[in-house]
Amino acid sequence: MRARPKRNEDKAMDDSSVRLLSPSGTVVSVDKAILSRLAAGDVLIPSLSGEPLILGKSEQEAVAASVTRSLAAFRGMLSATDAQVVAFFAHAAARLGDDAVWDAICRTNDADVAAAEAAGRHVGRLRLSEKVRRDMIAGLQTWGASQSIRGHVIETREHEGFRVELVREALGIVGFVFEGRPNVVVDACGVLRGGNVAVLRIGRDALRTAQAIEALAIRPALAEAGLPVDAFIILDSQKHEAAWALFLDKRVSLAVARGSGPAVEFLGSLARGVGTPVSLHGTGGAWMFTTAFTDGARFEEAVGRSLDRKVCNTLNTCCIPTAQAAALLPRFVAGLKHALVTGKKDSVSLHVAHEAGSADAFDRLRGLLAEQLGADVRVAIERIETARLGIEWEWESTPELSVVLVDGLDSAIDLFNDLSPRFVATLVSDDPAEHAQLWQRAEAPFVGDSLTRWVDGAYALSKPELGLSGWGNGRLFGRGGILCGDDVFTVRTRYVSRR
Repeated sequence: MRARPKRNEDKAMDDSSVRLLSPSGTVVSVDKAILSRLAAGDVLIPSLSGEPLILGKSEQEAVAASVTRSLAAFRGMLSATDAQVVAFFAHAAARLGDDAVWDAICRTNDADVAAAEAAGRHVGRLRLSEKVRRDMIAGLQTWGASQSIRGHVIETREHEGFRVELVREALGIVGFVFEGRPNVVVDACGVLRGGNVAVLRIGRDALRTAQAIEALAIRPALAEAGLPVDAFIILDSQKHEAAWALFLDKRVSLAVARGSGPAVEFLGSLARGVGTPVSLHGTGGAWMFTTAFTDGARFEEAVGRSLDRKVCNTLNTCCIPTAQAAALLPRFVAGLKHALVTGKKDSVSLHVAHEAGSADAFDRLRGLLAEQLGADVRVAIERIETARLGIEWEWESTPELSVVLVDGLDSAIDLFNDLSPRFVATLVSDDPAEHAQLWQRAEAPFVGDSLTRWVDGAYALSKPELGLSGWGNGRLFGRGGILCGDDVFTVRTRYVSRR
């Protein structure tokens, strides 16, 4: 940021602050106390909240050094053979399958889990298990068995005396900022299949576990395959500043961020500010619609299967027509009960929006919950304003979601387009015309006809995903909402003469 020249009217400004002009043209008032903390080489970064943040010189230099190593590794990957890349995935899978290696990783994970619990944080997705191990190995094996995107001719144009080919090739450095989940380390390995390289910043809760996976499985496997070991780098930093520095480095070819909505939006603004393409995976929450053509049994099953655990594609908001409330609200509660019993959960939290008939729906829901769930289940239920339907409810062991009564499918879609993160829209209906209506009108990259939890790379596409993107910032250019390792490429154009 640079100082804006003062004008006469600025003289009345509080002497405790100065105005700075950000690269985007926004004028920000900065407290002089913040400026007094700046050291030589530090950088001020505009934040979404308005108050600039300080990116220290030492963090900039450490991240820049890692990106330099990654760039050198990418240039080495350009001459790597497909057999070497396939061998890497085989070696990495074998190392995770080695009990001695896995036991060492789990000991580190135990320490991470203990530290997170002591800090009062949830550890459900931090804790490693045999299932996580099997899934990680399966992901590596999937990439090893897949076809490489490098050198794939996607189109050829024949001309007199020559032809022009469009060829997929590696993109470069992929910068990742991931939440505190150790299994994302293996997810990120997918970009290596196409000759790309990765630099990761992992949330502090999982950092040591991720580094153990890197040190005991990923980097040794790269060396065994004859590939540059710096093709995969985890930044050794627990500071948020490391993520800022990574996304501000122009040598990064694609910036991928996963985590909480505001944090992801901020990181995306940094990368966009220096011209780096982004793939953001923040706010989630799926919406389910019902109509007069909804089969009650199918609706009940869809609700139950969409609330097994909290991830971005979990059911968050359920829209029920006022005219069908008497028939569908009991089915909704029955589906909720199924999810609680299956997941061995003993509490639930519901938010009922202030729409037409919502007072009646609130009382009816409260009665149904008491009647069907019984005294052993703790129930929290509240009325909320319609505007709060856009909130993604974050929960660990207590399913939490919103219910709203609507006039019909059109009004439900309007609410979705106006308030939701524009992520997952599913309609339980036996009317094909209504499904066509949802497809045409709903601003969502993922549209379904039953459960919401199908929105997942491994489940839907049978390959590990790097993240899921909604349309909260508009439709995505030239790509789907599921980002996988083989989606990261560039297209080169080659002229070939006929001799």
